[in-house]
Amino acid sequence: MRGVFRGNRMHWPACLGALVAHFLVAAAWASEPVLVVNLVGVRSAAGTLRIGVYAEGASYGKESRTVAGQLVAARQGTVQVVFADLPPGRYAVMAYHDEDANGELNRRFGMFPSEGYGLSNNPRVIGRPAFADSAFDLVAGQPLALRIDVRY
Repeated sequence: MRGVFRGNRMHWPACLGALVAHFLVAAAWASEPVLVVNLVGVRSAAGTLRIGVYAEGASYGKESRTVAGQLVAARQGTVQVVFADLPPGRYAVMAYHDEDANGELNRRFGMFPSEGYGLSNNPRVIGRPAFADSAFDLVAGQPLALRIDVRY
């Protein structure tokens, strides 16, 4: 093997440099929090799951104004989605099961969701959900796992 090892001796400067680089990359990654969203109770594999992360109340629920979002294939049971590039801050998550894959949350009478949906902190809502009821803090170096119950 050439490079770090030469014969039976290790080339210490190269090894030390690689070790320092590894720890610098690990430290940089650790400063960015990781958000793990567990969507619990997805009733079928039909359609997609749409998950949005919001950073302010004015944009909450407006899918075009998320700070991060993912679209994943639906699967019955629990579906886990990871957001690894969010800076520390205050956020709220809104997710829904787009069973007919039309790109929007279907509603009865224009108000009541007819497809499964869930909010961070699992608040009970009547009417439009409030950002404050679903808000949580992401802290540097502290991964956070959320359980969101999907309600139909």
